[in-house]
Amino acid sequence: MSALEIGQLLYEGKAKRVFSSADPELVLVEFKDDATAFNALKKAQLAGKGTLNCCISALLFERLEAAGLPTHYRGLFSPNWMVVRPVRIVPIEVVIRNVAAGSLCKQMPIAAGTPLDPPLLDLYYKDDAFGDPLLTEARLMILGLVSADQQAEIEVLARRVNQVLLAFFAAVGLRLVDFKIELGFTSTGALVVADEISPDTCRLWDVHVEDSQERILDKDRFRQDLGGVVEAYGEVLKRVQGACPQARVYQ
Repeated sequence: MSALEIGQLLYEGKAKRVFSSADPELVLVEFKDDATAFNALKKAQLAGKGTLNCCISALLFERLEAAGLPTHYRGLFSPNWMVVRPVRIVPIEVVIRNVAAGSLCKQMPIAAGTPLDPPLLDLYYKDDAFGDPLLTEARLMILGLVSADQQAEIEVLARRVNQVLLAFFAAVGLRLVDFKIELGFTSTGALVVADEISPDTCRLWDVHVEDSQERILDKDRFRQDLGGVVEAYGEVLKRVQGACPQARVYQ
C-alpha cells in the first residue's frame, strides 16, 4: 500500500471525488458507486460500480501507456482509489464513434449499428448548464477553449486512443461502439488522457451475443432500465483482466 495520505477534497463530480495529497504533483481520485444518466436527471447507487470502473480504467490506462500514449494515471491507491497527476482539464468532451448508436441516431438519419468508416469524431462543450452542446469550428473559435494547434493535437491523440482500444477490445470479444474521453494539460503543458475509460464512458457490445439488448455491457443498461449493470461491468473487467496483468499499486 502506498504511503500517500488523502488530503483535502478538491472537486466532486457525478462519479468521482478528487483529493489533494502531500505531494503537489499527485492527487487521489475516489470512484463512487453513483450512477447517473441524462445529465444527472436519472440517479441511482450501484454497490461495487466504483471499484469496477476504477480497476477497468487503471488497466486501460496501462494499456494506453504500453502503446506510448500519455495519461494522467500513476497507479492504484486501493481498489476504488487511483493516484493521478493533477491536470488542467480541457472543457471539451471528445467523442469517437465507430458504430452509429445513441444520440447520433436521433440527430441524423443513420440506422443504429451502421459502421462508421472513418470513425466520426465529435467535440462537445463540457458544461452541464448548457447541456454539453456539440461544438462546431466556429463555436470553438468564439469560445477560445483551445488554439488551432491544440485542437489538432487533441484530435490526433483521441484517434490514436481509438486505434489502441478498438484492437484491444476486439481481442477480448467486445465491440467498441463509441466512447468519450477527457484530456488535460499537465503543469509542463503536456496533453494527456485523463478522467476514466470504463463502461460509464464507452459503449461496449459482446460480439458473441446477437440480441440488441443482451449484448450491451455498458451504461446503456442503466439508461434503458435493462438491469444487470454491475454484472455487465464485472464481465468487462473479467475480460480486460484476462488480457492485462494486474494493475500496479502506486508505491
